[in-house]
Formats: sequence, structure tokens, C-alpha cells
Amino acid sequence: MKIESLGGHSVSEEAVECVERKGLGHPDTMADLLSEAISLSLSKEYMRIAGTVLHHNADKGFLAAGRAQKAFQGGRIIRPMRFFMGDRATFRAGRVEIPVADIAVEAARKWLAANLRFVEPERHITFHPELAPGSAQLAQIYAEGGRRRLLGANDTSAAIGYWPLSPTETLVLELEGFLNSKAFKRRYPETGEDIKVMAVRENRSVTVTIAMPLIDRFLRAEAEYFVRKEMILAAIEGFLRKGNTGAYFDDFLVHLNSLDARGRGADGIYLSVLGTSAEDADSGQVGRGNRANGLISPGRPITMEAAAGKNPLSHTGKIYGVLAHLLARKVVEAAEGVREAYVLLVSRIGVQVNRPAAISVKLRLQKGVRIGDVSGLINGVIEEELSEKNILSFTGRLARGRYRVC
Repeated sequence: MKIESLGGHSVSEEAVECVERKGLGHPDTMADLLSEAISLSLSKEYMRIAGTVLHHNADKGFLAAGRAQKAFQGGRIIRPMRFFMGDRATFRAGRVEIPVADIAVEAARKWLAANLRFVEPERHITFHPELAPGSAQLAQIYAEGGRRRLLGANDTSAAIGYWPLSPTETLVLELEGFLNSKAFKRRYPETGEDIKVMAVRENRSVTVTIAMPLIDRFLRAEAEYFVRKEMILAAIEGFLRKGNTGAYFDDFLVHLNSLDARGRGADGIYLSVLGTSAEDADSGQVGRGNRANGLISPGRPITMEAAAGKNPLSHTGKIYGVLAHLLARKVVEAAEGVREAYVLLVSRIGVQVNRPAAISVKLRLQKGVRIGDVSGLINGVIEEELSEKNILSFTGRLARGRYRVC
């Protein structure tokens, strides 16, 4: 493990900062979360049958856009969306056949029914399971692991995490959560789940650009769209000024559905039949959206590998993708004098997941604090979190869906 100090400014102290989040109904986020739902369902079934999570990775999902005809008072779906489920899975445990395709399709249907109010899984999307048996060499990792021992990593991967979030990052996370909350949807049922939030901070002023479709069945004419839009915009501005991060910023400027053009009817505004642009405008793919902490922050080091859909017991692209952020938070909370922490974890295929091939911890310290003052404590924190007991507990929670993955 290497611990070193960082010089310069933190991202929140720089003159310009950009942060993005693709919300619940964005096609890329849908691809991530559908694939994660498949992994969680397979993990649950493997545990029931074999007592452990068997070899699988369901992280090669692709959501192909359908076709829709939007119209005031209600449009229609002309061609359904299609979701292709990839990669590898275990189809047999001993003498028990495991219906992988059926489990995957049912998991995807349940996720859609629970999260997208206007998507009817039986009508609006078709499923194409492309999961196949994995390589014998990788499957052997699971055969050798037993029911309680930690598994060897099934990939050579690197992941980085950081803490704390900047006020701009917190604003973006909280705003998308507010817009997709049950309370907001009850108040504004015409708003879709496909929400994209982009915030650009310049010093202490922030410009927020939001894309969020309005559901066509709730609107009788173009004029009503713009009335509803102004009401929603006022609610967003009120949330930003009263929210947890509102006091940090001197100024807010909010743009909602910037492409709208009055006078063009349904063709000039952001309408949707189902609440997601995957109905006709945009496809989605695992790994193209939010990182494991739910954000896309170009001013930060970013893990390129997707966490969603990967095996929670052995794939370090998932394990380290989530764990690196948790470790960074643990370091900041444990070590007085540490303002900011970045944790990089690198795995080597075949080596137990709690034994990274490399660990790099970079710290931004308060004035007067030196690395020697905190390095012993931080070593202890990292080693404790990487103990066999704690990693077994962590990967178990990961297998039950207890952590954000995108």
C-alpha cells in the first residue's frame, strides 16, 4: 500500500466544475439496472440451489430503442424496445438444471414494472437472452472457492473511488433523486423517469440543464405543455434553493428541455409515451452512463469499467468499483486532518479479492497535517476493511443489492 499527499486544489475549489447524472429512465441507466437485476436474481437462485453465487456475468446488456408515435392525449408504441442480455452464466449445479434465461427475463420484467410507471413489460419490450456457459478456467475459480472462502478475482481490473462528494456532485445526485421520487411523481404525474441532469459550476454560480419528458396522455395541447413546464421549473428552482447544498451556491440558473420550440406542436416539445427516450429516440448500453457512485464527474479520476451486472463475489470490476468509494469515505471519516481521499485498487486475476495487487491512497490534508500523522491509522482502516470477514460481509451485501452500482 502506498499513501501519499496531494497538492493543489480540490475539485470544489477549482473555478469550473462539471457533473452529470443519467437518471432512472435514461436508456444507459436502464441497461445498467436491468443487467444488475439479472445478476441479483441469478445470485439469489444460485445461493438457493448451491449455497453460493456461481459463475456468471450479466454485464453485456444492450437496450435497442423502439418506435413510438407521440400525440396529445396519448400516443402509441409502434415497435417495442428490445433488450439483449449478455454474457455468461452457470446453467447446472450438480444435477440441477438452472433456467437462466427464464430467471433473466423475469428479473428484467420485475424491474421495469417496479421502476417505470408507464412501461408494460409484456407489451412494450421484448427480451433476447444471450447468456451462455462460461469458460472452464473461470468456472474453476468458483469450484475451488467453496461456500465460505473468498474467491479469486476473475479479472485483472482497476477501480478508483473518492470522498467527499463536492457540493455540485451532491446537488446533481439529490436533484435527480427529487425529480424521480414518488412524492414528485404524485405531484407531477406527467413527468417521465428519463431524466438527465448536467450541472456546470463557475466559482459559486451553477447552471443546471435538465432533460425530462412530459407524458403525452396528460396533455391536451402545446399550450398546456408550457404551463406545466413552468410549474415544474418553479418546483426545481425551489428545491435547489432549499436543498442541502443550496446555501453553498450564490446563484442558480436552470434550463429545462432546452430544445423546445413554441408553435411546432407535438414535434417541437419533449413528449413521451412511456417516460423514456428508449421508446424511440435513444438506445442504451451497460457502462456508458453513471459510475458506481451514481455520477459522471469529468474533473475526477473515473473508473471506466462498469459495475452493474458483474458477479458480486469475484469480479473486481464490480467489487472494487464500489469498495474504492467506500474505503475513501472510511479514510476521511476515520482520520482527522484528511480533507479528501482517493483510493485506487488493482486486482490480479486468480488472487483472492481481498488481496489487491496494488493499493494507492492519495490524501488532501488540512494545513499543518503531515502524511506521517495519519498513515498508520489509514493503514489500519484499509487492512481492517480488507479482512476476510469484512470482505465476505461486503460481497454478501453486494450480492443482495445493498449498494448503488450506477
